[in-house]
Amino acid sequence: RLLFGGRNSLQIGLTSAAICTILSIILALLAAYFGGACDWIISRFFDLIWAFPVLLLAIALGSALSVNGFHHFGINIESGSLWIPTIVISIVLIPYVGRPLRGQILSLRQKEFIEAAVGQGAGPIRIMFSDLLPNVISTVLVFFTLIIAANILTEAGLSFLGAGVRLPDPSWGNLIASGEDQIQTAP
Repeated sequence: RLLFGGRNSLQIGLTSAAICTILSIILALLAAYFGGACDWIISRFFDLIWAFPVLLLAIALGSALSVNGFHHFGINIESGSLWIPTIVISIVLIPYVGRPLRGQILSLRQKEFIEAAVGQGAGPIRIMFSDLLPNVISTVLVFFTLIIAANILTEAGLSFLGAGVRLPDPSWGNLIASGEDQIQTAP
């Protein structure tokens, strides 16, 4: 059961890290490249999520979604699905990756090779994904590996509190919660 719980925890940790990293890259590229109103809106989105403690926001979203699931915009996720903690963890950690990437892309945006690409007639999509993204990919890889561990711990905390993976699906968090009462009787 511990191995199956580890499989679910690793699956949620890796998948949520991938979703969080991809969304953070896209938002950071859009905000830093276009600037103006686009940067303001995305930065306020980052600030809004960053204003709440990560675990508290994850518990609130996980509890709300675990009651009825998510049935909006043509997306149907049932209440016991592993996608609920995956998406919740992905959303609450977007600013922690997106803000530093936005700052690095803002500094790269002023470099000469970007001005040369604009002068050669390159479009925004090509500049963002062919010129800017390869220069921040090392930072992205570091954030991706660090966020996997944070996501596994967040998932364990959510499952321990009942807002993550639900029984009968095993998870490290709900395994600890189910063994909590036995610590007094059978240590």
